[in-house]
Amino acid sequence: MERPTILQRIIARPELGPFILLVLELVVFQSINADFLSAKNISNTLAFTVELGLIAVPMTLLMTSGEFDLSVGSVFGFGAVLMWTFFNSGTTSLEVGFVIALVIAGAIGLVNGWFVTRLKIPSFLVTLGMLLVVRGTALYLTDGFPQRTWSAEGNWLMSLLWFVAAALGLGYVLTQTKAGNWIQAAGGNAGAARARGVLVGRTRIALFTLTSVMAAFAGVISSIRTSAANPNSGTGYELEVIAMVVIGGTALTGGRGTVVGTVLGIFILRVMRNGIVLIGVPGLAYNIFIGAIILGMMGLHSWLERRHQAGT
Repeated sequence: MERPTILQRIIARPELGPFILLVLELVVFQSINADFLSAKNISNTLAFTVELGLIAVPMTLLMTSGEFDLSVGSVFGFGAVLMWTFFNSGTTSLEVGFVIALVIAGAIGLVNGWFVTRLKIPSFLVTLGMLLVVRGTALYLTDGFPQRTWSAEGNWLMSLLWFVAAALGLGYVLTQTKAGNWIQAAGGNAGAARARGVLVGRTRIALFTLTSVMAAFAGVISSIRTSAANPNSGTGYELEVIAMVVIGGTALTGGRGTVVGTVLGIFILRVMRNGIVLIGVPGLAYNIFIGAIILGMMGLHSWLERRHQAGT
């Protein structure tokens, strides 16, 4: 069989479409508003980007394994509320409260994974139920009021470094390790993967746990940046994160995932949100653009995959 050319290999990459779209966004918004690529606007965009990115990167691995988690938005708010509630009440130090929040978040992910893998309940139903439980608990603990925090506003660079570390580390795991092979095999064909010795259930449970822990960690970072731990924080984040992952080229049905693509998807949506506001489009129109991008990218990914399979 004739080996594909370099151009054919580039076209077959799922990251190609998101990369082209991101470049087009940057060109269009900069041509409309010369301040779009200013240092101040870039820093504002990055400050809001990394927190969702910290959830989207582990979600990439989870979706590659064939599952997804709708409870991450509620865990995002709950983790910060829990930490600051422990600290403000004098129950623990801030450091101990932080560890407790992450451990409980991990337990939430563990429960999600156990219900999905052991009881064979679809992840949509399990994590939707967990979303309601976690959000309700956060509201009950706080009576619906934000918790007092101290502020590190302006230190967004540190959270950016955490995001870069997460993207590099989990990208390496997915593409260069045995664990990454297991993740892709679990999502591609779980039955065949089990026959070859892949611990599909344990792999998915570990990924549910990791995703919840990272969501809580992102929530803590956000609470420090915004000087508020709001029990309603993260509302709607679950769908936006999944959109970022899918736009980036990860297959919703599992088996194929790309952290590089997810990073591009993160910036596509955050640049879109920032750009439409900066050029004067009503912010309420944002969901229209998200929906159009998702539909367009799904069509593009499908077309590129068909061309790849046809060898053209």
